[in-house]
Amino acid sequence: MLKEFREFAMKGNVVDLAVGVIIGAAFGGIVTSLVGDIIMPIVGSITGGLDFSNYFTGLSKAVTATNLADAKKQGAVLAWGNFLTLTINFVIIAFVLFSVIRFMNRLKRNDAAKPAEPPKPSRQEELLTEIRDLLKKA
Repeated sequence: MLKEFREFAMKGNVVDLAVGVIIGAAFGGIVTSLVGDIIMPIVGSITGGLDFSNYFTGLSKAVTATNLADAKKQGAVLAWGNFLTLTINFVIIAFVLFSVIRFMNRLKRNDAAKPAEPPKPSRQEELLTEIRDLLKKA
């Protein structure tokens, strides 16, 4: 069973998947920072300094806090600002992945469009060609 597991784990697809998951997690951190540190402050400045991550709607009368963390302690809240931020994260990730896949497909099309050059004849074929040409002259 251990041998089968080792063979399964060392297959190319499993290793590729593991690398993809690790890179995806790192990419997720970059996109989160892009949205939280660059895009949302710009959107906030355009909209008059709004911070979407603190936007919420209290679902009970007990919720009187003005920030999300305290409001969650007081009762149920609908944190729609955080949802908006995560939705923007998703849209950015989807767009970047679309762009990367589109670029890779374009590269594949360019490689497929180039005609493959014929393989260089082996040394034996070159010698046989020379012999043939000498025999034609004789």
